[in-house]
Amino acid sequence: MTSTPPRPPVAPLDERAAAALWQDYLAAHPEHAWDTPTVEHFGDSAPLADELLDLVLHGPKRATATLLADFAAEGELPPRIGSHWVACDGAGRPRVVLRSVELRVGPVHSVDDAFARDEGEDDRTRATWLEQHLGYWRRTCAARGVELDESAEVVFERLRVVWPPEHAD
Repeated sequence: MTSTPPRPPVAPLDERAAAALWQDYLAAHPEHAWDTPTVEHFGDSAPLADELLDLVLHGPKRATATLLADFAAEGELPPRIGSHWVACDGAGRPRVVLRSVELRVGPVHSVDDAFARDEGEDDRTRATWLEQHLGYWRRTCAARGVELDESAEVVFERLRVVWPPEHAD
């Protein structure tokens, strides 16, 4: 029996640098001073965080999906339309400010073709999206000591890159 090698974890998030990136954004967009962004990364490992962030920076990724239960497990509230988050790379460095522009909560299997395409991953099909995300969620649930319920609710989030200007939509 072979085992999967451990995935390199994401480095601690640089909260100070994230706050500085947010302040730069607010200097240009003071109308968003009411919001306090979350600071996070994509995925569950440094390589995956970098890969997914690269799709945001240079590619088609304008959506993400998170198990609703993951927010509770992390002690966080789900995003709301108009909320912001600072996305960090696998080294914990903040790279972009994202804004939630559309949210839908529904069962895993309710993902549609358009959402799978907007996630920008793999071949961008619904079938591959389901295969990859179910595998990912099985792995992350197992790491928390729970089993994935395939009828679990998912937060389907569409986003815009709003800062820095060279990456903004």
